[in-house]
Amino acid sequence: MKFVITVVQDYDCDKLLRAISKENLGATKISSTGGFLRMGNATVLMGVENGRVPEVIELIRTYCQSRVDVQLDATSPEYVEWFPAGVHEVTVGGAVVFTLSIDRMVRIMPDAGGPES
Repeated sequence: MKFVITVVQDYDCDKLLRAISKENLGATKISSTGGFLRMGNATVLMGVENGRVPEVIELIRTYCQSRVDVQLDATSPEYVEWFPAGVHEVTVGGAVVFTLSIDRMVRIMPDAGGPES
């Protein structure tokens, strides 16, 4: 088994989660925030069989493309140090993927009948 940790932009996360679900894979989404631009991110956690890791990485590659779509006004006080003058385009999107080996994964499911009273 592999533990796949993927950090993607919020904009891409819903498309990725739909594709993961369509392939009968499970995932957990945790909201996070990027450090540099302070934009919304999502950290997607997955337990994946070794043989399906290439498939998962291809899904991430397909649904989390990088793009240029953020323009910063350099007159904003928080950015004036980093950017000289004018508006700058920033590449956003894509993904950062960590794949870790795990010894065991246990899924604990509630009984179908629910808790006894």
